[in-house]
Amino acid sequence: MDWTGWIEHYGEPHVLLVCGLLSGLLFGFFAQRSKFCLRAAVIEFWHGKFGEKLAVWLLAFSTAVVAVQLFVVSGLLDVGTARQLSSRGSLSGALIGGLIFGVGMVMTRGCASRLLVLSANGNLRALLSGLIFAVTAQASLAGVLAPWREAVAGLWVVDGGPARSLLALVGVGPNDGLAFGAVWMVTAGFFAYYSGWGAWKWLGGIGTGLAVALAWLFTYQVLAHSFEPVQVQGMTFSGPSAEWLMRVLSNPAEPWSFDLGLMPGVFLGSLIGALVGGDWKLEGFGGGYTMPRYIAGAIFMGFGSMLAGGCAVGAGMTGGAIFAVTAWLTLAGMWIGGGLADRVLDRPRPAAQAESPSGAAAAP
Repeated sequence: MDWTGWIEHYGEPHVLLVCGLLSGLLFGFFAQRSKFCLRAAVIEFWHGKFGEKLAVWLLAFSTAVVAVQLFVVSGLLDVGTARQLSSRGSLSGALIGGLIFGVGMVMTRGCASRLLVLSANGNLRALLSGLIFAVTAQASLAGVLAPWREAVAGLWVVDGGPARSLLALVGVGPNDGLAFGAVWMVTAGFFAYYSGWGAWKWLGGIGTGLAVALAWLFTYQVLAHSFEPVQVQGMTFSGPSAEWLMRVLSNPAEPWSFDLGLMPGVFLGSLIGALVGGDWKLEGFGGGYTMPRYIAGAIFMGFGSMLAGGCAVGAGMTGGAIFAVTAWLTLAGMWIGGGLADRVLDRPRPAAQAESPSGAAAAP
């Protein structure tokens, strides 16, 4: 691929924009077709049901790990300068932010990426939740919630470099990371086989993980062939959501970037997937009690993602694939927070008694 020629002809911002658009298209299409969703996987796990939802997430996650580490081993990718590894991080922010995000994704019935995918399928609940998520993310980044985020993030910090790399801390290298991902891929394949998957589930799970890995590869290749400073980065949805919000509201003249191409790419890819599968359907709120729940959940997710340094994809898959310590801590928090929220908010209620204590029939 003639990266140098494209960069010289179109410029770094436009090449990054196209890279984000392509990564988003692939992610949106395959995530829609496979119904990729961390919330669904978390609930299935905590309910002791190792079915297709958990298998889809495991297959996508392990594919991302294997592909990223394979790129690193082959010399096509160097993630040493990635923000998740090179800069100072917050362990307290990762854990607490992950817990808060996990609660929020259960309340909104989907993480940030899932909300964007569902919005393209005609789900108005997801659209409203996504907008509130973006507003809260921006408020947490540089608004009224920023002091709270900074206070929690400053409780327990870690320096950049080897201290933020799980592989370095354990004393292993990318080959071992590749083997680790391969083990989980085999595990996901085992669950998938016994779930009776069709072709779209297999393709969707693998394609979703590859889209996450390609985001790393694309931005690094632009960096490697550019004369201008370009940050190697992966796929995430918290920062881009806030960036798109501010671009629409205040300053549309900002340079184009990978993040600004990612969001419309995911939306368009999901829309294509919904049309191909006949899944597009306009949906609203089912009842009055659901709207406050979705709003509160979106606020939790927006704050939690900025505190943790990423969403379920940004920290969970993108950061997890390069074995950033904070990303794995965030991911653990999301699984714990999601499980607790499901138990408290959505556990089955005891059946109403047939008769009241006085002997009269109880109202349904």
